[in-house]
Amino acid sequence: MEANSRPLHIVIFPWLAFGHLLPCLDLAQRLAARDHRVSFVSTPRNLARLPPVHPALARLVDLVALPLPRVDGLAEGAEATSDVPFDKFELHRKAFDGLAAPFSEFLDAACADGKRPDWVFPDFMHHWVVAAAQERGVSCAMILPCSAAVLASSAQPPESIADQREAIARSMGTAAPSFEAERTTEEFATAGASRVSIMTRFSLTLKWSKLLVMRSCPELEPGAFTILTRVYGKPAVPFGLLPPRPDGARGASKNCEEEDAIMRWLDAQPAKSVVYVALGSEAPMSADLLRELAHGLDLAGTGFLWALRKPGGVDGEGVLPYGFVDRTGGRGLVTTRWVPQVSILAHAAVCAFLTHCGWGSVIEGLQFGHPLIMLPIIGDQGPNTRNLEGRKVGVAVPRNDKDGSFDRGGVARAIRAVVVDEDGKTFAANARKLQEIVADRERDESCTDGFIQHLTSWNEPKHN
Repeated sequence: MEANSRPLHIVIFPWLAFGHLLPCLDLAQRLAARDHRVSFVSTPRNLARLPPVHPALARLVDLVALPLPRVDGLAEGAEATSDVPFDKFELHRKAFDGLAAPFSEFLDAACADGKRPDWVFPDFMHHWVVAAAQERGVSCAMILPCSAAVLASSAQPPESIADQREAIARSMGTAAPSFEAERTTEEFATAGASRVSIMTRFSLTLKWSKLLVMRSCPELEPGAFTILTRVYGKPAVPFGLLPPRPDGARGASKNCEEEDAIMRWLDAQPAKSVVYVALGSEAPMSADLLRELAHGLDLAGTGFLWALRKPGGVDGEGVLPYGFVDRTGGRGLVTTRWVPQVSILAHAAVCAFLTHCGWGSVIEGLQFGHPLIMLPIIGDQGPNTRNLEGRKVGVAVPRNDKDGSFDRGGVARAIRAVVVDEDGKTFAANARKLQEIVADRERDESCTDGFIQHLTSWNEPKHN
C-alpha cells in the first residue's frame, strides 16, 4: 500500500453460486495481500466447501457464516445453486432472503464502536443488503463477476415486473433466438416463491450502490466500461480477471486417485488432440440432449475428455448411448465426478474447450489460449457466446430457434470447425491473442491496484 493510505475494511457477500463465490474469494485474498481486511459472508456449508484461505492471509479474511433458513420443498443442505434443481431455484432465493435479518445483525456488530466497514460489496441478488448498509451509512458497490460488454449491451433494468418483460425483449433484440428470449424473460422477470424477480433485485441493488465493480479489465473489453458507466449512471470499475493459478491450486479435490487417473490419461494423449467438454455444475440439460452431445462427440472423431454432469434421476451410464464407451474408448474419457478443470485446461494435450460460456469458464479457457465450442444454456451464457463468436474465437453449436434443442450433426460440425477444419486456425490464433491479456498476471494485479485506489479515493471526504 502507499504510505499515506489506510487499510480498508470491506464486506463481500457473493451470490450463493460457486461461479460467484470462488472469484469473490480470490478477490478477498488479493485485497488481504494488500493489507486490507475482508469479511466474507456466506452460508456454513458453502464456506466449508471453498478452498482454504492462504495461511499468510487468513488473519485478514474473516469467514462469516449465516445459516440458511429452512424452506419447505428445499432439501436440507441445499445452500448453493449447484445443490438445487433448476425448478427449485425460486425456493432457494426465498431461503436466501431469510438471511436479511442475520446480515443486519452482523452489520450492526461490524459497525459497533465506530468501526463501521468502508465498503459492502453486495452481489446482484442482494437488494436487502444495500438497504441494511444504507441505514448504517456504509457505502455499497455492486459486485458482478460477469462480462462488462454483455452488461453494457442491456439498458438499466426497471423495477416493475410489467416493464421488465418489455425491457428484456428490447435488450435482446433479434440477436437472441426465440427460446433464449423466452427463457430469459421467465428467469429474470418472474416474481415466484420469493415474490421478488431477479431484475427487481438487480435494479434495487444498483439503485443504492455507488459503484458497479466487475470481474474484467479494459484490455479484454475495450470501451465497455465507458458505455456501462453511461448506461447505468454509476462508475463501472474493473477489479481484474482473477485467472486461477495454472496448477489448479484453487481447487479442492477429495478424489485424488481419480484426479491422478484423469491426468495420466491426458499424459498419454498426443499434444493438441483433446477437446475438453464441461457444461458447468447447474446446467439444466435433459438426458436426451446429453445423448445427442455424446453422439456428436462420437461423430466428430476427435479426442475428448467429458466432465459429465448427469441430470437428476439418471445415472451416468444411463445418459450415454449404447456402445458409446466401446466406440470411443481409445480416444475419449467420460467422468461424472469433480475434475480439476484448470489443470486439465493447462494440459498440453487439450486443443479446445466445449463450454456453456459462463464467464468464469470463458476466462479459464482463454487463459490457456483455447478456442471455444459454445453451447450456452442459461443466464448470460447466450450473450457471452454471441460476443465471442463476433470476436472469432470459436463457434456455437447450432440450435433450434424455438426450443433450443440441438442434434449430433450440429455438435460434430461445430467441433470439427474449431479443431479440424482450416478455419480452426483463425479461431486458435484469435484465442491466443486474448490469452496474452488474460494470462498476464502482472497486468491483472495492476488492475486490482487501480481498483483499490478508486475505492480509497471515493470514500475520501470530498465525496461525502
